[in-house]
Order: sequence, then structure tokens, then C-alpha cells
Amino acid sequence: MFDGFLKVACATPQISVADCAHNCDEILSLMEQAAKENVKLLVLPELCITGYTCGDLFFQKTLLSGAECALMELIDASESLDLVCVVGLPAAVEGKIYNCAAVISRGRLLGLVPKTHLPNYNEFYELRQFTPAPSGTSIVSFAGSDVPFGTKLLFSCMELPEFTFAAEICEDLWAPLPPSVFHTAAGASVIVNLSASDELVGKAEYRRQLVSGQSARLVCGYLYADAGEGESTTDLTFAAHNLIAENGILLAENRYQTGTLTITELDVDRIAAERRKMTTYPAVSSDDYLTVSFSLQNELTTLTRPIDTLPFIPQGANADETFEEILTIQMQGLKKRITHAHAQTAVVGISGGLDSALALLVAVRAMDALDRPRSDVHAITMPCFGTTTRTKSNASALCEALGVPVQTIDIKHAVDVHFADIGHDPDIHDVTFENSQARERTQILMDYANRQNGLVIGTGDLSELALGWATYNGDHMSMYGVNASVPKTLVRHLAAYEARRLSGTAGSILLDILDTPVSPELLPPSDETIAQKTEDLVGPYELHDFFLYYIIRFGFSPKKIYRLCTYAFGDTYDKRTILKWLKTFYRRFFVQQFKRSCLPDGPKVGSVALSPRGDWRMPSDASAALWQNELELIEETL
Repeated sequence: MFDGFLKVACATPQISVADCAHNCDEILSLMEQAAKENVKLLVLPELCITGYTCGDLFFQKTLLSGAECALMELIDASESLDLVCVVGLPAAVEGKIYNCAAVISRGRLLGLVPKTHLPNYNEFYELRQFTPAPSGTSIVSFAGSDVPFGTKLLFSCMELPEFTFAAEICEDLWAPLPPSVFHTAAGASVIVNLSASDELVGKAEYRRQLVSGQSARLVCGYLYADAGEGESTTDLTFAAHNLIAENGILLAENRYQTGTLTITELDVDRIAAERRKMTTYPAVSSDDYLTVSFSLQNELTTLTRPIDTLPFIPQGANADETFEEILTIQMQGLKKRITHAHAQTAVVGISGGLDSALALLVAVRAMDALDRPRSDVHAITMPCFGTTTRTKSNASALCEALGVPVQTIDIKHAVDVHFADIGHDPDIHDVTFENSQARERTQILMDYANRQNGLVIGTGDLSELALGWATYNGDHMSMYGVNASVPKTLVRHLAAYEARRLSGTAGSILLDILDTPVSPELLPPSDETIAQKTEDLVGPYELHDFFLYYIIRFGFSPKKIYRLCTYAFGDTYDKRTILKWLKTFYRRFFVQQFKRSCLPDGPKVGSVALSPRGDWRMPSDASAALWQNELELIEETL
């Protein structure tokens, strides 16, 4: 459970209706299997000790006693198992029968949670046998001990307090105001649902949406265990549709399989981080809740859940729709700024690289949306000491293919004059040599825009801003930064999408730009070979974007990010390489904050951004010592 990772499972036993002894054996087998898999939380279906479809047999004392005896056997067997198990059964309490979730762990019955909302429509007639949950919490005698009974129960792990869960049962989730709303407001990070949802055409997809949506709305982990094979098929069938979701993401799913575990890991640290950030998420108020503590062995959880190496990149069949949406957001921001400023032109410094190509594409889209000619986009290419024929040619050719006028302003002479003015030896290829070129280009763009009553469109991306890979008051500055919240990995995918969409000459040029090494081209090339490759200097952008996402989005520690990264990229980078670039990221991120404190305006497109006016406020002289010390401790273990 280190780093907040918790292995959890849902399972559906293959039951025999009303045969509590048989069902107990099946449940125990699943519990033992789960313990061997290091599962810490196992959720089983509604009324699975007896079967959901017992009908009026629930009135039979023999069945109720059989269920209670079976639960006692499970409690005894759980003493040697390092897990918490939630199992469904009917419970005769204080003269009524309740549909309950029993929470057991380490030889203890921790509590009984009765169902609140009893369906009594269509194929359901639960009010015939069961009583809805009472409003309060009481102590009742059941299965050989005095236990808490009620819906307002929280179950909290002493070794990992962020792992606090509560239960609701089947229809409770489908009700207008599910109990889980109150459970999470009281502090539950995980909700378990014991269900017996019958199968109908189209219901599976609705169930997925319901579980995923509830986990997103409540910012929680949600485990949904469904009844399956073995239930009576007199009128209904059950599909054992088990689902595990975390904050809107479906992590694991199983259907039509009984006797197997649906396993994944929840990240309760991630849930806690998300709640801390959301000012609209209620502060914990659990005055009327009873918290029951339990203990589990704290150990390293083996990860199996999917960790995307490219967290900023949309996946799946609808990815192109998302790319189009991102480009539209960028375009809408620029369109508004052009209109508000009464700008006659959008001025783009085009280098033949990815970032400026994307900015050019967005500018073209903005003019199209304004019903203005593309000739109102003015592209300027400014070759200097490091410019190669390939990038210069691609810059001009892309403009021509898009119908954008382009002019070339060679800045070598101007930079040489500047070197002479400040007394710099042009044969010394230091930071002055590089930054002078970037600042000269920005001066030209700004002054040209003034002459044309235009706006300088910034080309720098989010990854560069995070690393400070920009010349202060050079390419760092613009009048509107359309790529300011687009990370480098996403820039590549947006350019590839546009290449597919445009096809033809423009598409071919974009593909060649994609194939060109990322470089500021500030150092002289050797035989037309780019001498300065950004990723050789600051590290792979796919790693830096991974670091950036988890640092900003969830505030994870260096130790946890390192663990996630070695898990996600284990087949690509060794541990020392990952640690090297993670140290680089933290060092640059802290030292370069002053550049982010004065960024130009630009549209936010995703959940991670570094605008000093919105998403990221950080003092420029903050110390990185705590983060660096944690990384040093990791290095000592290698």
C-alpha cells in the first residue's frame, strides 16, 4: 500500500440459490484467491450468501439462520487473510429483514450496512421481503458479536488513512440521491457497491456510464460487484458485470465470468490530491458517521493498472475529435484576441520546426473563422548561424502550401553588429551567442507587427515553459501564446493530425517537419546536420511531459513519480536514466520559474497549465531542497 496504491478486486461466486453452505465455500475460495494476489479489498455481490433470487424464501428462518452461520464461517476463515471483504446477505435485525453488506476482516465483523433504496417496480419487488435502512446507526447482535448497524459507517485503514471506504447496495446507486454522496462528503475515498443488476439489452453500457460517472462526480474509487451465474433464471439473467473505476476512469471490467477476480489498483493518494485541490469539494464532516478502524499489512503493491506513457495524448477511436477540439480552442482564443485588438495581421515567426508550424496552423484557422484572407497571416523566417536548408525550406514551403505570404529576413548581419556593440567574440558559442539570435528574432517580429498593426503569435509550448527552455524576452515573449498550454508530445500529435487532415503538399511538409530533430538551431550546423538537438541537452520530452503531468496535476512526490515512470517506461529507459532526467526536470522547473511569472496571455486547453494568472502561482526564488533530497535518497538505492 506504499505510495497510496491499493490492490482491490470484485468477484462473482458461482452460487446455488438458497444453498448457503455451497455459496460460503465459493466465497471462501475467492477470498483465499484474493489474499494470494495481495488484494486488500474484495467486494462480492448483493445477497450472494443466499442468492438474490430467493423470493419469499427470505421469510424462512432456516434460510436466514443459514446465511448468518455461513457469515460466521467466513469471519472465522478471514482471521488468517490480510484483506477486507464485503459480502452480501439477508440479516434479521430487530424484527425486520434487511438486505445488508457485511464487512469482515481479520476474524472480525466490522459492521453491517443495510440497503437504503429498495426497488419495487417492474421485475423488482424487494419491499415485499426487506425493510429500508433505518436513519440512525445502532449496535446490534449478529453473527456472534455486537456490531455497528446502519448506513453511516466508514471503514478506515489504520496503516493508510486515505483508504477509507463505505458501502451502498445496487439500487442505491441508481437513486436520485445515492448514499455514496454522503459517504464521500464524510471522508470515504472508496465506495463499494454490492449489486444484483439483471441483464437487459443496452444496460451494460448504461451501467458503465453510471459507475464511471459517479466515481468522477464524487472523486472516488468505485467498486461494483454484480450477481451472475447460479442465480435463478425464472424471469431474469445476471451477467456478473463487475466494474472498478477511479475518478471517472474505468480501470477494470469483467462480464459473464464467475469464480474469477476482477483486479486492479486504486490510487487513494491521487484521489486525496484531487480533493485537496478542488475548492468546491466539501471539507470532511462526519459528525453523524461512525468510523470503524481495521489493520492491514503495509507492503509494496505490485502495479498492473494501466499507466499511460503519454498522459496528455487522447487515445482511442475518438482521438481525432479531441485533436480537433484542442485546435479549435486555440483558434477561438486567437480569434477573440485578433478581433479585440483590431489587428490587421497575425505575425508568426516560422522556423521549420513543430511549434511554429502549429502556431501557423492555428493562425490560419483563426483567419478562416473570421472570414478573412489567409494573406492576413504574415510569416517571417529569420535564418541565422544555425539554420539548415531543410528547416528553412520546410518553413517557406508550408507557408506557400497554406496560402500564407512569407518573407525571409536574414539576421546574421544584425547579430554580428550586436556582438560588436556589446564586445562579444562571435567565435565563442556561449549563451550570449545563442540568446542574441533569439532576441533579435523577437525584436524583428515585434517591430514588424507594429508596422502592420499586427499581433505577434507566440510559438513556445508548455514543455518548454516548464523547463525554461526559452530565451527570456526572446522567444519567451509574444503578444498571444497559442501553444502556451500544449506540451511537446501533444504538439507532435496535433501536427500529425493536421498532416492527415490536410494531406497533399501541406501534409507531406508537416510529416517532414515531424521527422526533423527538435532544435532551436542556434549553433552552426556541420554539413547541414543540425548541431543542437534539444532532447540531447534537456532530456526526452516524453519523460518531461510525464513528470510535468503528475507534478502539476496531482502534486505527487518525486519518489512516487519515479516509481510510476519506471513502471510505465521500464521497457524504454533504465532507472538511472529516468532518475537523471527527473533530477534535471526539478532543477530546471524551480530555477526557471521567473520566466513563467511574466508569460503572455494564451488559451488553456487541458487540465495542466502554467499560467501565472490561473493555474500556477509560485515564487521565483523557491527552494527545491526538499524535492532534491528525496531524489538523492532514491539515487542511494540504485
